[in-house]
Amino acid sequence: MRYLSYWVFPIISGLMWLATLLGLLLHWIVDTHRVRYASMNDNQTIAYISDVGASELKPLFVTGCIITTIFLDLSFGSDRYLRHKGRLVPNTSTTEKVLSALTIVFAVIGTIGLTFLSGFDTLRYPRLHDIFLLLFIAGYLLSAIFICAEYQHLSRKNRQHRVLRLSFWVKVVFVVVELILAIAFVATNFKGYYNSAAILEWIIAFIFSFYIFSFYIDLYPAIKTRNNPLSNNTARRMEETYYATHPSVLPHQRDTQDSQRTLTDGQGHGHGHHGHSNSAQSKNRTDQRDF
Repeated sequence: MRYLSYWVFPIISGLMWLATLLGLLLHWIVDTHRVRYASMNDNQTIAYISDVGASELKPLFVTGCIITTIFLDLSFGSDRYLRHKGRLVPNTSTTEKVLSALTIVFAVIGTIGLTFLSGFDTLRYPRLHDIFLLLFIAGYLLSAIFICAEYQHLSRKNRQHRVLRLSFWVKVVFVVVELILAIAFVATNFKGYYNSAAILEWIIAFIFSFYIFSFYIDLYPAIKTRNNPLSNNTARRMEETYYATHPSVLPHQRDTQDSQRTLTDGQGHGHGHHGHSNSAQSKNRTDQRDF
């Protein structure tokens, strides 16, 4: 149990999503020999994921989507919790915290979309199914964009943590590829190229599993801080280090500069004030360090 930690959440979610997709695809190809479902269009010979999911395997589709979203949301929540506790590189600015919150908000929207589109299948509820499909794709894409922005901010201030840069690029590649494929999917579907759209949908879904697995990169480092007695102070120490190396962003910088000018002026009054000047300078340095 030594290495069992929060990183298992994205692994469970990704494996569940892969298992669901493979179960649906292999059932349609092997078991039904590419049967044509009632929900398919006249000139369509390749089934959408939702076509197979609306058939006798609907319980698998619904269960797979629910379990996938539960553990994926646990991954998002764990990332935020561990950064708050200082066990991962913490969010030290308002911008980072806002980006983190937006990431979770749009992930929840994506969760609602994926969960409900599996229940409101394309055969019985085609209009609702399309709406929830849009929520699923848009929600998780926007969530990925915001988490990329958050990780970019974090990696610029914490260059020693290379895992942030690695995770950032993995997610950027996902966003770019999925966005291109999503646009192509919408275009082909709108123009009636349903077989091409179906193939694109399967590809988009399988690539999504690798995005889920990418959270393993983010959560695995928390193993090293599990039993660290200083882990509760990590966030504060990282924040102090950042401000120490970026003095231009220190709050109350103007007050500090005024105090330094006062100390400089006081040094010209004579040797009798030298002790007081040293004490004030020491206090000024202490104030900056204790921020």
